[in-house]
Amino acid sequence: MTTSTPGAPTDRLLSPSTSMDAVTLRAGDLEQMTSYYTGAFALAPLEERSRGAEVHRVLGRGTTPMLRLVHTPGLPAVDPRQAGLFHTAFLFGDAASLAATVYRAAQDRRGSFVGSSDHLVSEAFYFTDPEGNGVELYTDRPRETWVRERGQILMATEFLDPNAYLRAHLSQDAVDAGPALAGRVGHVHLQVGDIATARDFYVDAVGFEATVTEYSGALFASAGGYHHHVAMNVWNSAGAGPRAASLGLGDVAVTVPGRDDLDALVARLKARGLQHADDGRSVVVHDPWGTRVTLAVPGTTTDELLAR
Repeated sequence: MTTSTPGAPTDRLLSPSTSMDAVTLRAGDLEQMTSYYTGAFALAPLEERSRGAEVHRVLGRGTTPMLRLVHTPGLPAVDPRQAGLFHTAFLFGDAASLAATVYRAAQDRRGSFVGSSDHLVSEAFYFTDPEGNGVELYTDRPRETWVRERGQILMATEFLDPNAYLRAHLSQDAVDAGPALAGRVGHVHLQVGDIATARDFYVDAVGFEATVTEYSGALFASAGGYHHHVAMNVWNSAGAGPRAASLGLGDVAVTVPGRDDLDALVARLKARGLQHADDGRSVVVHDPWGTRVTLAVPGTTTDELLAR
């Protein structure tokens, strides 16, 4: 019998300490997108670099990057039927922080409010940015309250009254605090062409563990028992092929604890014949629809990630 160190990588799964990093979006109008995300979601500019003709701008809260905008004018607009981003999900630590951000976003007419839901494990509000990218704002319910049935985490989509939520949780102090209140990327939800193919890549190759498989047209997966770090659906994109170059999703970033985790990942990718790039601190691989996924160790700087 063999034993393993808690948190150590296995041949099959990502470490329980895996987390999501900032999502990269290709933006047609960098200034408008920057103004929208700073105004609507209270993100603050953290860093900017030029890469040839491209400008890369990083936004976040505190010192935590949450979004990387890459100025690439001239690309086609986001096609809601193709594979790519369904939404980037910004996670907040408490109801007051979430309510303040929802309140800000609802005031900004450049984006659209598209709904709110109680998912049993979380409470969430949904928006679309000016270039057609989905955004979720959410908080988690305590993990000990999550219900597990038949080896899966129970999730649902139930009504959540946005006005009642704001009446219960909105405070002027939280609104005034803006980007001083912590936030991070909690998960990324993708559009794919086929769920079985998505599972082969994100679960069997990358190493996330499936957490919800019985949700119609979707698959949810995570590391360490979280409800989901990644989700994949075919609600708008069933049968979609490889992505054409367009605005929208540029990269899904994942942070793993150490080089051993990358070594285990590389072994899985090689076993499946999947092409990838490995520079020692990060591994870059593309999913079956051409979406770039970057897994990196902590301490990899924003500038390093932008350069890849």
